Amino acid sequence: METHVFFLHLLIILLSARLLAEVALTLGAPAVIGELTAGIILGPSLLGILEPNEVLRMLAEIGIILLLFEVGLETDVRKLAHAGNKSLLVAIGGFAVPFLLGFILAYQFFGLSLLVSLFIGGTLTATSIGITVRVLSDLMRHNEKEGQIVIGAAVVDDVLGVVLLALLYEFSIGGGINLINAGKVLMFITAFFVLAPIAAKLISILIHWVDRTHRRPGLIPTMIISLVLFFAWLAHVIGAPEILGGFAAGLALSRRFFLPFGIALSTSRAFSDRIDLKMRPIIQLFTPIFFVMVGLSMNLNEIDWSSPFIWQFSLVFFGIAVLGKFSGALLINEPWRMRFITGLAMVPRGEVGLIFAELGRTGGIFNNEVYAAIIIVIALTTLLPPFLIKWFYSHYGSALPTEPTGSRTDK
Repeated sequence: METHVFFLHLLIILLSARLLAEVALTLGAPAVIGELTAGIILGPSLLGILEPNEVLRMLAEIGIILLLFEVGLETDVRKLAHAGNKSLLVAIGGFAVPFLLGFILAYQFFGLSLLVSLFIGGTLTATSIGITVRVLSDLMRHNEKEGQIVIGAAVVDDVLGVVLLALLYEFSIGGGINLINAGKVLMFITAFFVLAPIAAKLISILIHWVDRTHRRPGLIPTMIISLVLFFAWLAHVIGAPEILGGFAAGLALSRRFFLPFGIALSTSRAFSDRIDLKMRPIIQLFTPIFFVMVGLSMNLNEIDWSSPFIWQFSLVFFGIAVLGKFSGALLINEPWRMRFITGLAMVPRGEVGLIFAELGRTGGIFNNEVYAAIIIVIALTTLLPPFLIKWFYSHYGSALPTEPTGSRTDK
């Protein structure tokens, strides 16, 4: 792509995302719905003006990393630790149930192969916490009890998802299930998860020290972006599969390994506020690109809407995708409203589900009908939950516990 064409495409993405986000807010919907809709309109589903490319994917990945970094910086670590057991139940239940049910039904009921069934089950485990976090942030609930449970569950869900995706990737390029190669992949991923928090802690101390001694303009944004790039490099150097380099690094940094960084900053609330102030304009610039890219990645024209198989397949696995995430939330000891909103917040598949589906398609695992049906499931589980979450809070939000401002723990 020529430089001036890329600039034009980026201009279209930013302006359309902002315009449709304002329309969505005017209509009472979350801003993220407008941004997702912009991607669907601009992409192959409707106008076909834009299509995903590697440059836009990288910008979108930076957007979601920075959005979730901001959420991590604002997360009350003590509340998150307090919600640990509940988050663990939500994550494990929401991961295991859809994976097992999806695999069994695909293999036994639909008669698909073992590898195809594993990919389908893997796709159903995905959670795009970025979409949920954006909606909860817009509603000022991301730092409340249910928000902390969901963010904590996303920690475990992401770790399990990265491991599963690494294994499925190895199976797809290796032509089948190989336990020796699977063991190597697990070793690489384990090394990454061991090294990353150590690196995050050391770099966070360095950033704090440099900021105290050299208060130069642009220092904080430069160091934060450098931290993001370092994780991407680290994932590649330790030998993780190439497709997982930036993906695993982004998920790990934004949703799990912000905790060492956040803890390092906890001694200075003023420093945390400065980072938030410096990074917010950059985050607000990149984040809409991510949500537009989710919409661009959905090609609804590829679906044969007259195929009975697609509707039957989509309906069955949509039910599994939704109920599977609720199964984990039902395990926690909370009022039904808290369990309901927790399960609902874990439903969106978004970019994570699309990565599983695209890996299955490019690896020759999914045929056109299976891929189209999976895209329907991902689209429905991505677009519907934000509306339902907003509806739930408008009707039942006042019944949920809200901690007084004075009881919040200072970072």
